[in-house]
Order: sequence, then structure tokens, then C-alpha cells
Amino acid sequence: MFASLARLACRRSRLVLYLSGVLLVVAGALGGSVLQELSAGGFVDDSTESARTAKAMDDRFGAGAPDLVLLVSDERGVDSPAVAAAGARLTTRVAREPGVEQAVSYWSLGKAEPLRGKDGRQALVMARISGDEDQVQDTFERLENRYRHTPQGLDVRVGGNALADKEMSETTEKDLVKIEAVTFPVLLIVMLFVFRSVVAAVVPLLVSGLTILSVLLVIRVLTLFTEVSALASNVATGLGLGLAIDYSLILIKRYREERDRGAGTDLAITLMLRTAGRTVLFSSVTVTLALAALLVFPFYYLRSFAYAGIPTALLAALVSLTFLPALLKVLDHRIEKGRLPGRRSAKAGAQGSGGQEAGERPAEEGFWHRLAMVVMRFPLPVAGAVVALLLLLGAPFLGLRLSLPDERVLPADSQARQVGGVIRDNFRAQETQALNVVLSDTPAPGARQVAPYAERLSGLDGVARVDSEAGTFAGGRLVQEPSVHSARFGAEDSTYLSVVPRDQSMSEQGRQLVEHLRGLPAPYAVQVGGPAAELTDSIDSMNARLPAALAVIAVSSFVVLFLFTGSLLLPLKALVLNCLSLSATLGVLVWGFQEGHLRGVVGDFVVTDSITWTVPLLLFCLAFGLSMDYEVFLLSRIKEEYDRTGDNTASVARGLERTGSMITAAAVLISIVFLGFLISGIVYLKAIGLGLALAVLMDATLVRGLLVPAFMRLVGKGNWWAPKPLRALHAKAGLREHQDPRARRA
Repeated sequence: MFASLARLACRRSRLVLYLSGVLLVVAGALGGSVLQELSAGGFVDDSTESARTAKAMDDRFGAGAPDLVLLVSDERGVDSPAVAAAGARLTTRVAREPGVEQAVSYWSLGKAEPLRGKDGRQALVMARISGDEDQVQDTFERLENRYRHTPQGLDVRVGGNALADKEMSETTEKDLVKIEAVTFPVLLIVMLFVFRSVVAAVVPLLVSGLTILSVLLVIRVLTLFTEVSALASNVATGLGLGLAIDYSLILIKRYREERDRGAGTDLAITLMLRTAGRTVLFSSVTVTLALAALLVFPFYYLRSFAYAGIPTALLAALVSLTFLPALLKVLDHRIEKGRLPGRRSAKAGAQGSGGQEAGERPAEEGFWHRLAMVVMRFPLPVAGAVVALLLLLGAPFLGLRLSLPDERVLPADSQARQVGGVIRDNFRAQETQALNVVLSDTPAPGARQVAPYAERLSGLDGVARVDSEAGTFAGGRLVQEPSVHSARFGAEDSTYLSVVPRDQSMSEQGRQLVEHLRGLPAPYAVQVGGPAAELTDSIDSMNARLPAALAVIAVSSFVVLFLFTGSLLLPLKALVLNCLSLSATLGVLVWGFQEGHLRGVVGDFVVTDSITWTVPLLLFCLAFGLSMDYEVFLLSRIKEEYDRTGDNTASVARGLERTGSMITAAAVLISIVFLGFLISGIVYLKAIGLGLALAVLMDATLVRGLLVPAFMRLVGKGNWWAPKPLRALHAKAGLREHQDPRARRA
């Protein structure tokens, strides 16, 4: 295959470039509109109890969590006759809007105290919009334009879940532009120093541009068949840019090595593809398999990262193995144009002693070789110190608390966040976060035994109030007789109770309340839904499928590394060290975002004492794939040296010297891409960006530079052990980056 790619690049280079140009134009034209087709939800498993409850609420009662919240303010007080009359008219107007299933307010519910602000100058109007996510957004945009000013002479501010979803999509789209505008110039400057010439530094940006636009086209096609999260575009951009640069770096480095050894352009491209090209291909397969684990989960938010990440990894490799070699053929020696001052490699074709190619600096003179030898002289102290540091960094991870995202993840100037903050501060209960308890297969209205059950619910810790067709209950007793408004809680053979929590719904207390509600004996068949129930069910659903996802990652990574090394121990070592460095990364995120120590450092955000529940899982899969990416780069060179010399210590040192600077440069470049996510106004995107950058940098330095040499020195020749049948299998099916020297000379 690689010989065919080499012939294509060398003999049909201009055709490849023309076709790439056509793909660039088509992908840009068709994939550029993908952002308008992406969704902001996807955090709920449709098979869970909370999802079934939400459907029952919608089908039977036309009710549920409010999508639209109007915060009404007036200095005259919400109980003044003029304000009360205007508030009632406003509520009636909202209720009559097309697409609105239900609208209630402080005034329509007989001056319900929880819907009145503590200062008496604010009150709430809450409305439920019918339809799916797209229909809700269409209706909301129409309503927002009508009610964002001062209807009925009142000061009205729009808030609620629909606004939060809209602002999240808009913020994601704006952030993508800002991230690209800041990241690309910084990357270009850094790549000038990494690639040492202007032309060589521009090549990876061309590769990444073609990769990213191609991925956006793939995502646009996917939106025709399934829902895709808005953050898929950020993943496609960040991962595509990072992997394209990584793959370009390893290929151009190998190409230059072959040119410095005296090979012509065609031969250098051929050898580059047969060696580094093989590594790039299986590196992309490793990343793909790690991201494929996300397909195990029943949340389209998580699956969207696989929808975006898998084609990104594969297309980055495809573009790097086709477009890049063809571009190198056309550029030829011009790849070195605009070279920065500094050491230039000598060009010669002879081979020096000990297998060292003429024109190359002896490996023993390099920093990474010296570092590896020092580490392998004191392997136990070095390994112990690094492991202790990683465990210390990972300690906060033991206190991890998870939550669903709400308006608090948005930037400070977000209206949804501002309105939500006022509601949390100025209202006594979490009205917009109420839990819904649906009782099914009940007798007809009037014969149902709802009051005793509502009394017991209202007496639970953490419950502020229970509204039902039997009246309003608080503290285990009836506090308000049923009124004309209570009829909305009943249907022919079912009824529901609205349980308003006292504490934040998206918290550990909210999850405990859900467990108490579900565990309390009920007179009829019962289902519990609402935000806290969705959080509980989402985490339970994730935990149920987590073993399968981890198995996919572990088995696939083990197989790929075995095929590269022929060893059983080295893949196990890679799995353990990757988990260790990732736990340290997650510990830093808990310390920084959950506990709030990074507030102000990475931008302003609301400290919620929790982390969005998808962040640790996404970080694990993405960072694990990138870590195995670097593991393949390193072990392929170490294996090359070991096959040539049979000396474990020397092969580790020389392999690290050959790849250390490249892996570090790749890690720095891809970290710049991920650190660009800190520009985002969405808190969990900041956490993902910082976490990926930390994971990559720790992996490239502490793990590859210190732990790997220490471990391989301690194990010695046992690194390469495998049972005889597996050694025979590796001899037939194993993967190698290097060639036999005689084949090279031929």
C-alpha cells in the first residue's frame, strides 16, 4: 500500500494536488454551513426513567420543565394593583402563543409565594414550549423577540433552558472563530522554530485546513441522519489541527532524514511513507479506536465527539499520506526556503560506524539521550518521585462531583446566566428545577388518594413544597387548599406532583432527593423525572456502559502496541502509565474548576462545586488516544534500535533521542491548539481544553521522558518477552516503522 502511495505521490503529484484543491472548495462550500445544523442538547438517555417521565408529562399533561422564563421586575412591587393586572395580562398573552403548552405565573397561581422575589419587586412567568429541540428553538426565537422589551409596561428579562441552549450554540460558533483567529498565528510562529523554515512551517497548516474542512463536510452529511452536538465542530477543528500538525511533523522529519542521508526526492518520499507513513496510519487507527469507545454510550452529545473525532483522525492520516507527499514532490528542495539561521544538516550518502548515518548528529550527543541515561542510572528514585508527583496531582480526583450543564456554564455577559443567577439569589425555592412525580393507572379524578402521598413527599429533607391536584403541601402538611389551578395536575387515569427542591437541583443533594422520592412507597405506579432525575439517570447510564468503553480502549490499544513491539509487557506498561497521568490531569481539573482555584486564571466562571459529567469521560478517551499516539511514535523507534543492536538500554536511549524532540514539539503544538479553548466562554469547554493540554504535556515529558526509560531499564530484556506462539504471530503480522538496511540500500 505504501509503495502505491509513493508512486502516486511521485508520478501523479500535480493530479493529487488538483483533486485536493477541488475537495477543499467543495468541502468549504458544503461543510461551511454545518454550524446551523448542530444541536445544543444530547445529555439524556431516552431509555431512562427520567426520559420516560418527561414524555409522559408532555403527552398526558402538556407540562414539564419550563423552557421560557420571564423575570418580571417593577419598583412598585409585584402586588400593586397595576403590576398585578399587567402581570396577569402578560401571563394570558404568553399562554395563548402558538406552540406554548402551558404558562403559569405568580399572579395566575393566586400569588404563589415561591414565584415572588424576596424583595417583593420581582416575580416569575414560566412557560412550557411543545415539540422537539429544533421546534422549541424556533418557537423560542419568535417569543424572545416579543417579550425581551417591556410588554404590558413591565420590565421583563427573558431566561430559561431554551435561551441557555440558544446562547450555548451561538457562543460555540463565535468561540470557534476566535480560537482559530488566535491559535493559527501562534502556531505559525512556533512552527517556524520547530520546522526551521517558512515553507515547511506552512505545509502542516495546509494539511490541517484540508483535513478540517473535509471533516466538517462529513459532519454535515451526518446531520442528515442523526443529531450532532454543537461542540462537534470544536472537536473537529482542535483535533484536526493537532493531528495534522503531528503527522506532518513526523513525516517531514523522516523525509529530511532521508534527504540528509543522500536520497533523492522520490526515494526520500518512498522511504518516508514506508517507515513514518506506517506509524502515522496506525497512530490514527489508535486514536480512532479510543474515540470509538464513545459510541458505546446512549447520549448523542458523547457520540457526537466520536462522529467528529473518528473521521478527523482517519482524514488527517489520509491527507498526510496523499496530499503531503505530493506537495513535497512539487516543492522538492524548496521545502527549505526561508530557512531560519542555525545548524544545517550535512548531506552525505555514506554510513558511519555503529549504524549512524553520515550527516546525522550522533545520538549520544543529544539532550534526550543524556536524560535517558541519567534516568536509567537511577531508575527507582526517578520512577518513585514521578509516580508520587502524579498521585499527588491526582488526589483531588477522589472528590469528583458531577452535574449536568445549565446556564451557569455560559459566560458572564450571557442573559440566561444573569437571569438564572437572579432567580437563585432572590427566590426562595428552585421553581425552574422542580421534580415531576407521575402517578399512573390511577382511579378517576376525585377518587385518587393523592393527599397522603403528597404529605409524605413534602416531609422529605430537601423538599421546599409539593404542588398537586390535592393542594399545596410543605413540611408534611397541607398549606393551601386545592383551587381552580390545581386541575392542571390531573388527567383521566393519571396525575402528577411537582416537587420543588430547597437546594440546588444539579448537586449531590438533588441526586439524593431523587433516590428518596423513588424509594418512598407510592399508592400507584410511579415515575420520577426532572433535572435532578436526569442527572441521576445520566450518570447511572454512563456507569453501566463504562466497563464496555474501557474494554474497547484497553483491548484495541493493547493489540496495536503488541503488533508494533511483539511484547506483552510494554502494552500493559503503556495502559498503566497513561491511566496514571490521566488521573493527575483530572485531579488538577477538580482542584481548578470544581473547587474554583483556577477562577480568574482561565477566565471568569461560576463555581458550582461540580464538573459537567461528560468532561472526565471525554478527556479520558481523547487524551488516551493522543497518549497512545505518542507511545507508537516512541516505541517504533526503540524497537528499531533494539532489533538492530539487541541492547535494551542503548535502544531506549537512542530511540528517545530520535523521537524526544519530535514528541515534545508535537505536544507543544497540539497543546497550543487545546489551550485556545480557554478563549471559549463555555466553562466545560475551557476544562476540556486545559485538561487535554495538561495530559499531552505531562505525557510527553514526565511519562515519555522519565517513566518510560525508568520502567524499561528496570525490566530489561523482559520488555520484549512474549510466549513463543505470539512471537511467531508478531513475526508474520507485526508492524514496523523501519526497514532492513539491505532493503534501504537496494
